[in-house]
Amino acid sequence: MSRNVSENIIAIIAREAVLEPEQVRADMTLEELGLDSLGLVETIFAIEETFDISVPFNANEPAQSGFDISSVGAIVQAVERLIAAKGQALA
Repeated sequence: MSRNVSENIIAIIAREAVLEPEQVRADMTLEELGLDSLGLVETIFAIEETFDISVPFNANEPAQSGFDISSVGAIVQAVERLIAAKGQALA
């Protein structure tokens, strides 16, 4: 995991969950953090804006979208893949 990507995502998730970033661990689920569907949507929008990427509209179905939201760490990895794909498309 890229430290900068990870730190930014954790900060976004912490803000939406009304927690301190230190309280958010990579193995935590959104449910454990108290994020409901609206919190997830706000988190996705913030991630898209921060990293200038587009998260698949069906991100809640990882088998179809390739974007896993099962844990904070999974979200970081999925965002890193989208950033890498964007970089390759621009090259």
